[in-house]
Amino acid sequence: MSTHAKADQPGLNLDAETPLDIAPPENNADAPASETGAAPVAPAPMPVWKAVLYGLSATMISITQGLGLNLAFVNLTQVQGSLAATSTEAAWLAAAYMAPNVSMSIALVKIRTQFGLRRFAEVGIVVFVIASFLNLFVSDLHSALVVRFVSGMAAAPLSTLGFLYMLEAFPPDKRLSLGLGFALLNLQIPMPLARLVSPYLLDIGQWRELYTFETGLALAILPIIYLLPLTPVPRAKVIQFGDVGTYLLIAIGFGALAVALSLGRLYWWLEEPWIGVLLAVAVVTLTVAVVAELHRKTPMIDVRWLVGRENLQLAGVLLTFRLLIAEQSSVATSFYQVMGLQPDQTVPIYLVILAAAVVSGTICAFVMKPGREPALHIIALVLIAGGAYIDSQATNLTRPEQMYLSQAMIAAGGALFLPPSMAVGLKAAFAKGQSYIISFFVIFVGTQSMGGLLGSALFGTFVTWREKFHSNILSEHIVATNPYVAQRIGQLSAAYGKVLTDKTLLNAEGAVLLGQQVTREANVLAYNDAFRLIFVLAVGALVILLTHLAYIHRARLFSRISVSPVSA
Repeated sequence: MSTHAKADQPGLNLDAETPLDIAPPENNADAPASETGAAPVAPAPMPVWKAVLYGLSATMISITQGLGLNLAFVNLTQVQGSLAATSTEAAWLAAAYMAPNVSMSIALVKIRTQFGLRRFAEVGIVVFVIASFLNLFVSDLHSALVVRFVSGMAAAPLSTLGFLYMLEAFPPDKRLSLGLGFALLNLQIPMPLARLVSPYLLDIGQWRELYTFETGLALAILPIIYLLPLTPVPRAKVIQFGDVGTYLLIAIGFGALAVALSLGRLYWWLEEPWIGVLLAVAVVTLTVAVVAELHRKTPMIDVRWLVGRENLQLAGVLLTFRLLIAEQSSVATSFYQVMGLQPDQTVPIYLVILAAAVVSGTICAFVMKPGREPALHIIALVLIAGGAYIDSQATNLTRPEQMYLSQAMIAAGGALFLPPSMAVGLKAAFAKGQSYIISFFVIFVGTQSMGGLLGSALFGTFVTWREKFHSNILSEHIVATNPYVAQRIGQLSAAYGKVLTDKTLLNAEGAVLLGQQVTREANVLAYNDAFRLIFVLAVGALVILLTHLAYIHRARLFSRISVSPVSA
């Protein structure tokens, strides 16, 4: 099961005079004039050619960052041999990457504020280039784990830069619509793109060639940071000593949870004691972090605001989206592997997915306006539910060609769902003040980064459980006394008739082949169950959304009726 690119979402500027990307500045005599607390001057409109350059740069930066995760993860089966690792051991590569990555965005908001955006960009890109070079020196699993851990930390600033460069390309009044829409679209491109280029890179040089490609991209974007600098914003001394302790607790908690969710299904949840230990560590450290923040005068995260009704509702929406989109990123991808498809055989369907996401995301960016969020969510849920239902009819003869329509629907639904939700959440955070941006990032990281791991773990566990269930049911009907079973064994063993003369061995080979067919059918039924479960979840979310909208409409109607007599 896969997890996919996780992005640090930066703050957004809502107007030309107040750079809301950071907290209000304090006295900072050492800051340059362009980054002091002086009232900023409204910037002149950016020329179209320059805006296009910033937009293309943002796309290239986001793709480079996203490929850092996906090139390794989508090719674990292919590269494990070059690392002398089993498939289960190779899964540690994804866990090592995600462990530090999921919590870095929380710290980066304050780091960017205190040390300045330009310094943040210049240091961040250099660190990423160094981390990319380290991948070229990987020789075994242990060195790969260390490098993947470093890469997970180094990639977090780069995803923020990709976001900021896209926002830079648009005027302030378009940043919560076009800017946000295209920035989030860039997050969906790396996964299918990695699937498209990987077969050709693997043919050349396995692991080393994958990361030679990434290193080349990193070197290509290095001069972009210096030749196309981001607009300086005011700095402020916002990092406090207590913030360090809070972040360390959150990093340990999220890291332990990321490792447990990444590997729990493979080692099985109740078989390895260390999985329970990691989950306990996550609960304890996150609980201590919450208690500590509740007793601070100036907390890093406003826990009370975080658990408000609106934020819990937003978290539920974002988590639901992340679980539903796992249909494509985890379940369907694993289905192709179970069917024995090689990476080059799945290239066309990922091309379809990429095209559908780009078209849908572009449409969303242009039509997204305040008040249209429910309509976009309804369309997205209908598309995801329809795609999951079509996929639930799969058989052992289903190939990517039969899933073009369903996967395009799910990709389009995913591109429509996230931008409106993000816009609503950011507006709510801005309404409270800049200090609440970090609290909003906790919601986003918890639902998207951790939600992606949770979706992969839940559906992976569900498929394993249902496969065992269907295997037991099918095996009950496979008895030697059944004439149809005996006939089938004879047909399957006929292929070995010229090399095996022993009748007993010949029947045994036929029984093995029949057992493989039973396992394959059980897997198909299990994945169909997973697709149906996602369909039910999508329909359930749609019903809840429609009910909520009906309740709001009813409340407004009664409010108008109660006001009308008074006005008369």
